[in-house]
Amino acid sequence: MSQLQSSWEVHQQNMAYLQDTDMECVAASTSLPDASGDFDRNVPRICGVCGDKATGFHFNAMTCEGCKGFFRRSMKRKAMFTCPFNGDCKITKDNRRHCQACRLKRCVDIGMMKEFILTDEEVQRKREMILKRKEEEALKESLKPKLSEEQQKVIDLLLEAHRKTYDPTYSDFTKFRPPVRSAGGSRGATRSSSILTQDLSLEDSSDLFGPDAFGAFPESVEPPMFSNLVLSEKNDESPSMNIDLSQLSMLPHLADLVSYSIQKVIGFAKMIPGFRDLTAEDQIALLKSSAIEVIMLRSNESFSLEDMTWTCGSNDFKYRVSDVTQAGHSMDLLEPLVKFQVGLKKLNLHEEEHVLLMAICILSPDRPGVQDTSLVESLQDRLSDILQTYIRCRHPPPGSRLLYAKMIQKLADLRSLNEEHSKQYRCISVQPEHSMQLTPLVLEVFGNEIS
Repeated sequence: MSQLQSSWEVHQQNMAYLQDTDMECVAASTSLPDASGDFDRNVPRICGVCGDKATGFHFNAMTCEGCKGFFRRSMKRKAMFTCPFNGDCKITKDNRRHCQACRLKRCVDIGMMKEFILTDEEVQRKREMILKRKEEEALKESLKPKLSEEQQKVIDLLLEAHRKTYDPTYSDFTKFRPPVRSAGGSRGATRSSSILTQDLSLEDSSDLFGPDAFGAFPESVEPPMFSNLVLSEKNDESPSMNIDLSQLSMLPHLADLVSYSIQKVIGFAKMIPGFRDLTAEDQIALLKSSAIEVIMLRSNESFSLEDMTWTCGSNDFKYRVSDVTQAGHSMDLLEPLVKFQVGLKKLNLHEEEHVLLMAICILSPDRPGVQDTSLVESLQDRLSDILQTYIRCRHPPPGSRLLYAKMIQKLADLRSLNEEHSKQYRCISVQPEHSMQLTPLVLEVFGNEIS
């Protein structure tokens, strides 16, 4: 009796586990998964009949394959066994063949039920159902869009390009002219009628977004017009003595930041498959027109929805809207920019989607000054196809719903931001005391815009 009680306790422990083993045991099982859902699948499961390693629930009890087969054969044959001993044999893995009567009694005692045994016809139907389900799943899988080896290679190259030109530690920010935040900066942000605030809302906005292009700059990747840029503190600080820092105190720092970001955009662009096939003139035209847009895209990585700031490491490099106004930006640019950053962040793009969007942005055939529009368009179409395929294959719903259309809308939003940035840059560039705070690269990229 004590042996029976002990076996029942083992059975109760085993009931916490559920494993499908074969077609018949699946159909035969009435046990339910553990409600807590946190059982340890690594814990060894023991056959309630003989103590051997169990393979799952069979005919309503946790058993090994041997005892499962023994019970099924016995029930189908309606076998009648007699114990040659005292009728209370202890069944183990080693002696389970010695007494069929006590083994069968043990099967019944732990809950195995003959009602769960399938007939030959039921087994056949079950086989056919499983085979049909597998065929349907295989067909469904074959019809699913898949990234080709070539498409995956393009994605891998873009990921590598981004990681080489973006440093998430923002360690290079310490090399810029230091940020100087004046006490009256926030108040100035609300003075929309201020000529200074409006007229000086220049490309410094791009500087803010520059935090995104960090990382080791690939060797010799800039087009000839953008080469030989030096961002040394000594050279950059000398002209800063000619500006009233109480008005545009953040301009020198953000000018360095955007200049640095342009470098990184150039580095990224040079590694886009097909970009080097374009003429130098078309490369320059694309970079000049798209640089600020890509900087805005990349800055989304450092943008925080919690406090609407661009956080690039320490508090010194945590940029608020009020900081950017102290570099001459007006709210005509900053309000739609923040709205853009919030919307882009909420799309929860994968890194693969993010780098594809940046590459598509750069390779826009309708940029001013582009000569070989057909080649640029073919390169962009290729990237667009890869992006759409990636979304279908790798971005699960509901996030993938209309995602491609939403991403393309973001590119349209960037065009509007680019146009506003150009207006503000033109205003600041006519004032020598402010334009001299900009770096040579900023002046070259934005100073002679194609528009």
